[in-house]
Amino acid sequence: MNSHYSDLVIQLALSVILIIGVYQFYFWCQRNHLTKPRQLRSRLDDAIPFQPSWVWIYSCLYYPVIVYINFVTESPRHFLYMAMSYIVLLAFQMVFFVAFPVATPPEWRQCVAGEPDASRRFLAFVQKFDAPSNSFPSMHTSVAMLTAMHLVPNVGVWAYVFPLLIALSCLFTKQHYVLDLPAGAALGWAVFQLFRFSY
Repeated sequence: MNSHYSDLVIQLALSVILIIGVYQFYFWCQRNHLTKPRQLRSRLDDAIPFQPSWVWIYSCLYYPVIVYINFVTESPRHFLYMAMSYIVLLAFQMVFFVAFPVATPPEWRQCVAGEPDASRRFLAFVQKFDAPSNSFPSMHTSVAMLTAMHLVPNVGVWAYVFPLLIALSCLFTKQHYVLDLPAGAALGWAVFQLFRFSY
């Protein structure tokens, strides 16, 4: 196995470890709020229909695109700096989740109840692990934006279709408020600027 492929195998293994490890911090935040979670509900949120089929975008597109980053890295150093950008993003997210906790309303979770099709069953499975809190800013959107900005040099502006689809899936599955999305996108953008400055 040449050095390129051995580097890729190591990067893929580290990526999986990082993804699993990140969720331990995410779950910790759900249990350690400094204040009672608030709501950011608006009329616009209520006007957005619940469409459970978007859960397949929300969960099944999200991780493969993030892992795809490994195939466009320029060097092990590039990978290390990109990995660090996700860790920095997590640190900022944790500050918000703990100091400014936001939760979606309980009735949004009740939307999952109904005719038990595959989409509703899968969304109910996701929600067993993903509590209503840790809503603001949207971590799905911030990670998707950061990922897209890392991918732009290789796939061009089409990379931004990824955070757009993820943001829509956050709304249609009722996992997030509208306000969560621009906040998440802005945070992902800001962290990328730090990465670009340091790299």
